[in-house]
Amino acid sequence: MHKRSLFPLVVAALLALSACGDSEDENLTQPPDTAENLYNEARDLYDQKKFKDAAKAFDEVERQRPYSEWAVHSQVMSGYASYQAEEYETALATLERFVKFYPSNESTPYAYYLIAICYYEQISDVGRDQQATQDALKALREVRRRFPDTEYARDAKLKEDLTLDHLAGKEMEVGRYYLRHDDTLAAINRFRNVVENYQTTSHVPEALHRLVEAYLKLGVNEEALRYASVLGTNFPASPWYKDSYKLMVKDAAKAQPQAEASADPKEEESSFWDSIIP
Repeated sequence: MHKRSLFPLVVAALLALSACGDSEDENLTQPPDTAENLYNEARDLYDQKKFKDAAKAFDEVERQRPYSEWAVHSQVMSGYASYQAEEYETALATLERFVKFYPSNESTPYAYYLIAICYYEQISDVGRDQQATQDALKALREVRRRFPDTEYARDAKLKEDLTLDHLAGKEMEVGRYYLRHDDTLAAINRFRNVVENYQTTSHVPEALHRLVEAYLKLGVNEEALRYASVLGTNFPASPWYKDSYKLMVKDAAKAQPQAEASADPKEEESSFWDSIIP
């Protein structure tokens, strides 16, 4: 959209003020701004990156011309301007009101997507509360559910995968903390949650290894062996599998004399698993 200069508007305002003492009747005869003019003024502020002022100006379109087509457009633009200003709560309130009152509008898919992005950009590091991450995941899935064949759904899927990875990372951090402080059962619950509910994330190999480590710590070797086997089957090249293998060898050495090493590492590994699997 062509950006108009604000200077003529300022001049006009000053002239209007200077004329106030001359004739109140003359002011009363001046036509009010149209909805389109109000919208364009708000858009000018947005183009100048005055996002907070733009959001207020877009809201003014709806306030002064609530039944115009421009008022509908202004609600989405107000939400977008607030998002650009990183005023996420204001943006969310505006956009959620829009999708409630205009569920079939052509801009509704974008409004749902922008709601999800507002939550997504508030995701904090794994050391902090993850409520925004949970909200982002829910909103991203809502975009995919409602608008599966849109570009918004495709981008939401990518961001959903990253969000799941983030949540899994939080579970891993808490699990490691419990494991370090000998709260082994609590650690196991966290690692199992990653393995069972975040199967597509990058944290699964480590979670399986940590389960091997935790069960060996408890002396429950059968469970340790089961998770080591799953790790070896699904992630044989992972360094976490190598660490689990070393833990299993070390534990087995405590229970039986050291067998003569094989010249072939793969043969040695196979022989080891054969010796401990019932």
